[in-house]
Amino acid sequence: MTKSPKEKVIEEKILAHVQGKARDIAVAIFEDEEIAALQDYANKVSIVRLGYNDHGPVHMKTAALNAMILCDLLRDAGVKLNLEQEEIGTEEDSRVAVLTATLLHDIGMSVGRENHELIGISLALPIITRLITPLYHNDIQKLVTMRSMIVEGIAGHMATQKIHSLEAGLVLIGDGCDMEKGRARITTQLSTEPKIGDIHRYSATAIQKIRLSKGEKKPIRITAEMSQSVGFFQIEAVLYPKITSSPVKPYIELYAGITGETMLCYL
Repeated sequence: MTKSPKEKVIEEKILAHVQGKARDIAVAIFEDEEIAALQDYANKVSIVRLGYNDHGPVHMKTAALNAMILCDLLRDAGVKLNLEQEEIGTEEDSRVAVLTATLLHDIGMSVGRENHELIGISLALPIITRLITPLYHNDIQKLVTMRSMIVEGIAGHMATQKIHSLEAGLVLIGDGCDMEKGRARITTQLSTEPKIGDIHRYSATAIQKIRLSKGEKKPIRITAEMSQSVGFFQIEAVLYPKITSSPVKPYIELYAGITGETMLCYL
């Protein structure tokens, strides 16, 4: 199982944000050969066969890192996620759910694009059970709860399915925030003829940096810096709809604009 230097860096960054069971699940996923094979094949299908952007290990791990940063920002603002709010789990349990869902969310791309968020659940369920059973084997109620929470995160990451927890909302936004230019680099290099859907690739190429930081009035500020105005399509067609579909929306400020110019406030 060979990992790129970029993957290794992202993994280390994720581990810096977690401890306890959340760290255990992260390490288990990073070392799991079946997950690595699924992530790798999902990327091959996405890029080579379908001509889409990165849906492989780097993307899934970047989305997971984004989600952990968002978890930190909510925690620092005193916002409790649903498991803790409802007294059926802890912040640590919430991170286990968010991490597992985000690191598996696109494995359905190994089959195809259409309904991949739902197809991915079929592929993920035995893996989820295998991963979390050692952590929750003494508490069947917690085991069932965690499995359902992880499935909700995978099912909801395309904003096609209604989600109801902050945990699933973090998976959705963590995924949506991975839109910097590097994600579309390979498909742009491979493409030789114009085709339907190119606007997504070119608009993604315009996004220079997504910054996740503490907001001025809300716990989270998402800032998208772009090199040219075509990047606004990526914000308005991809990121903004995901945020508005997420239970985390009330805690987010969203700004976007060309680097060096005044940022447009969406939220």
